[in-house]
Amino acid sequence: MKVVFMGTPAFAVPSLEKLAGAGFTIEAVVTRPDRPRGRGQKLSSSPIKEKALALGLPVLQPEKVRESAFQDRLKELAPDVIAVVAFGQILPPEVLSLPPLGCINVHASLLPRLRGAAPIQRAILNGDKVTGVTTMYMAPELDSGDIILQEEEPIGEEDTAGTLGERLARRGAELLLATLKAVAAGRAPRRQQEEAEATYAPPITRADEVLNWEEPAPALVRRVRALNPEPGAVTWVGDKPVKVWRAHALAEYAGHPGRVLKVGTGGIVVGCGEGALLVEEVQPAGKRAMPAAAFANGYRVKEGDQWGR
Repeated sequence: MKVVFMGTPAFAVPSLEKLAGAGFTIEAVVTRPDRPRGRGQKLSSSPIKEKALALGLPVLQPEKVRESAFQDRLKELAPDVIAVVAFGQILPPEVLSLPPLGCINVHASLLPRLRGAAPIQRAILNGDKVTGVTTMYMAPELDSGDIILQEEEPIGEEDTAGTLGERLARRGAELLLATLKAVAAGRAPRRQQEEAEATYAPPITRADEVLNWEEPAPALVRRVRALNPEPGAVTWVGDKPVKVWRAHALAEYAGHPGRVLKVGTGGIVVGCGEGALLVEEVQPAGKRAMPAAAFANGYRVKEGDQWGR
């Protein structure tokens, strides 16, 4: 089976590794163009490009998959199937209809729940106990294609988007391999999604990053976990933004949203709409992450201070 693989972030790397090690003929790996990153704005390759080069696979980096030159190159490659894992662009009908066995996507939720760009973060924000991965035949509408295979994955109380994403990436790689084997053998199941059960996971916005101290403490903990390792949950200490990387809910405190209630070696206790948040690890703007107790000492945080805006 000839495969073209499309992907961009670290989430897609286990899938590429799995297919490369399983004997599939990977004609090309398609990923985003190199982008400037960091303070020096040096060009940076996507994790998938780095892995593809390490595996000795050819890499294509179109600015847009709608480009006619890119589509012509795809036709020359004549893949039997296109495997897509967190690629980051919507495929036009001309690409979707090109491979005879279809375009197959790995999505990090149990579709039709959490269609969209941020299913891992939104599952944690929602307080879901279970999520999973789905392989599907791609369709023009967002994450609406027929389901092939699905597997569940529990969400632990300490899971961040990072830890959960790593497990889902590995599980998705196994599921993609099983899917392509079934497709090649002509025995892949196919089930339409129930549109009435569809929910959505829109991209994380700047507004999503902000800790609203009027919310209950457990909701704020979920926000901290959902935005770790990126982009990070944010509050304001005075007029400076500070990211919160690790926190736990405390039920024994009441009221005083945003007020510092206690400063100790274990962290900084901040009041919420219900309960309080024990802030354990923070990162001031322009600095490295540090224990909250060290931040309190260095920035003279004291009881009675007001956080947020």
